[in-house]
Formats: sequence, C-alpha cells, structure tokens
Amino acid sequence: MGNPVDRVSLGETWSRQVHPDIDSERHSPSFSVERLTNILDGGVQNTVLRRRVETLIQSNPVFDLKHLYFMTLDELYEDAVQKRFHLEKLARSLGWSEDGPECIYANRVLAGYVNLSLHVVAMNAIRSLGSDEQIAKWGQLSKNFQIIMTYAQTELGHGTYLQGLETEATYDAATQEFVIHSPTMTSTKWWPGDLGRTVTHAVVLAQLICLGARHGMHAFIVPIRSLEDHTPLPGITVGDIGPKMGLENIDNGFLRLNHVRVPRENMLSRFAEVLPDGTYQRLGKPQSNYLGMLVTRVQLLSKGILPSLQKACTIAVRYSVIRHQSRLRPSDPEAKVLDYQTQQQKLLPQLAVSYALHFVATSLLEFFRSSYSAILKRDFSLLPELHALSTGMKAMFADFCAQGTEICRRACGGHGYSKLSGLPTLVTQAIASCTYEGENTVLYLQAARFLMKSYLQVQGSSGSMPQKPLPQSVMYLATPRPAKCPAQTAADFLCPEVYTTAWAYVSARLIRDAAEHTQTLMRSGVDQYDAWNQTSVIHLQAAKAHCFFITVRNFKEAVEKLHNEPEIQRVLQHLCDLYALHGILTNSGDFLHDGFLSGAQVDIARTAFLDLLPLIRKDAILLTDAFDFSDHCLNSALGCYDGHAYKRLFEWAQKSPANTQENPAYKKYLRPLMQSWRPKL
Repeated sequence: MGNPVDRVSLGETWSRQVHPDIDSERHSPSFSVERLTNILDGGVQNTVLRRRVETLIQSNPVFDLKHLYFMTLDELYEDAVQKRFHLEKLARSLGWSEDGPECIYANRVLAGYVNLSLHVVAMNAIRSLGSDEQIAKWGQLSKNFQIIMTYAQTELGHGTYLQGLETEATYDAATQEFVIHSPTMTSTKWWPGDLGRTVTHAVVLAQLICLGARHGMHAFIVPIRSLEDHTPLPGITVGDIGPKMGLENIDNGFLRLNHVRVPRENMLSRFAEVLPDGTYQRLGKPQSNYLGMLVTRVQLLSKGILPSLQKACTIAVRYSVIRHQSRLRPSDPEAKVLDYQTQQQKLLPQLAVSYALHFVATSLLEFFRSSYSAILKRDFSLLPELHALSTGMKAMFADFCAQGTEICRRACGGHGYSKLSGLPTLVTQAIASCTYEGENTVLYLQAARFLMKSYLQVQGSSGSMPQKPLPQSVMYLATPRPAKCPAQTAADFLCPEVYTTAWAYVSARLIRDAAEHTQTLMRSGVDQYDAWNQTSVIHLQAAKAHCFFITVRNFKEAVEKLHNEPEIQRVLQHLCDLYALHGILTNSGDFLHDGFLSGAQVDIARTAFLDLLPLIRKDAILLTDAFDFSDHCLNSALGCYDGHAYKRLFEWAQKSPANTQENPAYKKYLRPLMQSWRPKL
C-alpha cells in the first residue's frame, strides 16, 4: 500500500499515528492496493513517476494548498498565477515537456489551483486547426510563454451552439487582413478563463465573411494586450466578469472587439483558408472546425472532471469510517456511519461510478489517439463516431460527477458543508463541468443525432447487416436480443452477460422509439426540424441510456482482461455489478416499460444490489486508497489518510483570520445595540 507517511501532508503539528478506526479497515487486505493503483495509472512506471512528481510539488512551500480556504478573490488569483509561474520554472529546470506526463501529474496534485489552463486549450485548437507553419510559429511562442493565450468561443448570447456565434471576421482583400468585430452586445465574448486579467492573445471563434458570403465559424488568433505593458490594445475592451459560484482563482473574462485587424495568416487554416484575393477554400468537412473542442473534451474526462468524484469518494468514505453515529442495537457502542446500509447505498454506487468512468475514459482516449492522426490527415471516416462518443461521455461524466460529489458532501453531514472538508470546492468544480466545453443537454442531443442516423442505417439494410459497416460503438443496434430478461435469481443478476444484455436491449429500444416517433411525425407532414424538437426529450433519454450501456460494456470488458489479477478482478467485478444494477434500479421504468423486466425481477435485482453493499463495504477504504491521492492533493480536513479528521478540522479552523483580528462589527454595531437597551441613569 505504500508508506503512509508519504500520503500525508508535511508540517503537521501532531502525531501521524493512524486512527484505529481507519487502520482496522486496512488490516488483512483482500487485494493489493498498490497493484490496483498501478493498473489505474497504466503501469508501475507511471505510478513511480507520478509519486516522484508529487513529492517534488508537496515539498515546496509555494505549492501549499491549505491556506487557500481563507483567501480573498484577489489573493486566490495571485496565488494561482504564482503557482503556475513556479511550476513553469520547475518544469523548465527539469526538462519536462509541455504535454508530458510530469506536467499532467503536477497539475493533478495541485488540484486545479493553478491558472493558465486555457493556454493549453488554445494550444489544442492551434495544433488541431492550424497549418504546420502556424503550429510552428504560435506553438513556440506559447511554449515559451512569450505570449499567453486563451480560447474565446462562448458569448453573452451563445455558447454550445457555434452556428449562432455573432462575432464576425470580415476579410479585407485590399490589406489582406481580417476585421474582427463584435456587432452586438450579445456577441461579447464571455467566460473564457484567464481572459479577465491575464492573457495577451486569444483564439477567437468568429463567423467568416469573404466577398460578401458567410462561411460559418472559424478560428482566428487575435492579440488582446500589449506585450510591453499588458494594457489592452486598440479596439479591445476586456475585463473580468465578476464573482462566480466557484473556481474563484480563475479570472474568467469578457471581450469586445471593435474592428480589430489581424493578418490573413492569423486564421487557422488546416481545414480551410482564404486566398489573398478573398477566395474561400475548404480543405475538410465543416465539422472539422470542432476538432479543437473535441481534443479538449476527451482530455477533460479523466484529467478535469472525474478526479472531483474520485476525491469526493475518498473523503466521504474515509470520514464515514471514523464518524460514529447512533447504535445498530441498544447494547452496542455507536456504529461507524459506513456500517449503515443507507450510507453504503449513498457512497458505494459513487465509488462504482468512479471506477466505471475511469475505464471508459481510458478506452475513449485510446480510440481518440488511434483516430486523431487520421483526422489531421483529412481522413474523417471516424470523426462522427469520435464526436458522438466524446459529446455523450462528456455530458455523462459531468452529470454523474456533479450528482455524485453532492451525494458525498451530504453523506458527511454538517462537516461536509465546511469548505475545510474540501467537498464544497469539489462540488462546484463538478457543477461547472456541466456547462463548460458544451452544455450537457446539447451534447447529449448531438450524440442522439448520431444514434438516430445509425438506427436508420440499420433499418435501411432491410433486415440484413448494413452494407456500410456500422461504427463499433453502435454495432449492438443490429444484434438480435431476447424480448425478456431470463434472470430468475439474484445470482442471475450478477452475471455480466445478463445485465449488459439488459442495458443493450433498453438502449436499443429507446433509440428505436425516439427515431420512430420522429419518423412518424415527419410522415404526418411535420417538417424534420419540428419533428426533432417535438421528440428531443425522448432522444435525450435514449442518448443517456446509450452512454450508460457503453460504460457497462466497457467496465465488463476491462474486468475480463484482469484474469491474471484474480483478487483485483473479484473486487472490480463487484463494482461493475453494482454500477450496472444501480443503473437498472434507478431507471427501472425503462426496463419495465415493455415487459423486458417484470416487477418481481426488479425486486430480485434490488436484492442482488443490496447483497453487494456489504461485500464492497469491506474493501471501500482500500478502493479509495487505490486512487492514491495524497493529503496535499485532497486538501481536506475530513479525508486525511490517517483518519484524524477532528484534529485537523479544529487545527485548520484556528487559521481563520477572524480568530486573530478585532471584530469590526463590535464597536460599530454590536456594542451600541446592546448598550441602547440599558436604562439611562
């Protein structure tokens, strides 16, 4: 399991002896935590490298996180920029590459408390949409931080719907420049991270206009601030958008452009270009302009969204074994909260979700890597499937992590409401992911369009396999399945083939129903756009079921591959079973709808689900330990590895400035208020 001392923060003023309540959970482990950590990291060498990077970060006081909970907005911003500054110095001194694993691991341990993350997003866009010459030029400037960039897409009036963006880029052939302009108030760029106070340049998404014709959204590199004194350049109005629900350290900004001119070479031109005379040439599909977003979306799953839920599970499960509350029977001492079935029912499905999403993110990243190079070479055959998977999974990850982190927070009672628990920060980080890089409902519906096309392709084959191969992720739509689930016992419902088939059946039925509802409306004379709108709720339901099926199937296959790790395979099989059954019980109406499951079978599935809870509960601490988050990374008084939650909570609370400063309200208001009631002598 590693050395416990390595997993706690430096500089604690009291003993690091592990709390007996949590220590007992780690005695006689049923599997190797260290080996599971290696599997999650993708190999022993990755675990070794990650811990080496984490040790470097944690040993440097400039990267300390505990003081953040007591900072003002300005202090949080400056601290996050300071951390990025020192991280870049460290990376250069050690020769870390910009997109290498060391930088990924460093950002993991700093838990989002560093700024300039949109610099990376902008570089993703340039590498995906730029020509080789543009990548060489802007990539070098960005890599050395000679310029600082952001990605400016979202506007006051539009976000995920890129076709509706109002910012214009009009080509002037006389000067061979683009004139970038915000024609309306709602065209103001709004929300880009690091824009408010920090960046010098932005990748601006704007509607291209050439020779009077509009050609849709394209990306342009626009200077924002002077490289001499950091003041806004002529025609630029830029600033911070103000306080937010969370992510307080990031200076999300607004940007208005008043006929700002940039050279023709500043339009990213891998898939489209404007010739000197204004002639427009498309070199790829219109959808290729979304490639920059797609890259960021895939990277976000395991690096940006999922860690919030994994950390929340770690904190809540650890706290639930040192928190004692009430008695299971009158003669017993107060029980560990995690011994209650209701607490297990809250937390253990979230733990299962954490593992399910980890494996599907790994699988999607592999698919992305195998198809991305082909797309850059203008082979777009895999782009529709990759786009559908990335949009659907981003929406699902954000939904599940937002719901799960809040469940974990509530499961920690009153202390979960304290920022010192770390949980409110994780909740707001997860909630933000439901909107940035694509609002979830819109993303699900993008996936649904792909599913409807795939279903109609199957139907067009007249009962035989379609001549054009179906994308791999939707092959199940052409596979016959039984009309009723054969499971008769709880043990049957623990058979992966049974619940995977059940999810395939329900997903396929919902996709079919959504498509046929749409087709029926169109046959009755409703145009395709109104027909889609009138059935979009059904399509949304189908897309969610499809995404859940993909995760169940992927989790099942990932567990099957661990046949050389029988102990780990056993415990992950329990999590896979729990994940699939929890989904069935949560969405039981979909399975009961046409009799695929009977009411009695749902009751049996519930029995199987409840029987899994105590089995997983025995390994719950070990399963969260396997995520291998240090105390520094968790930054939680409740989720410490050694279990001394109450000592930390009390010690950290003493650091509140309110405890050492004079109360400004006392002399102004409290004393006069109390004295006003005294009788006058």
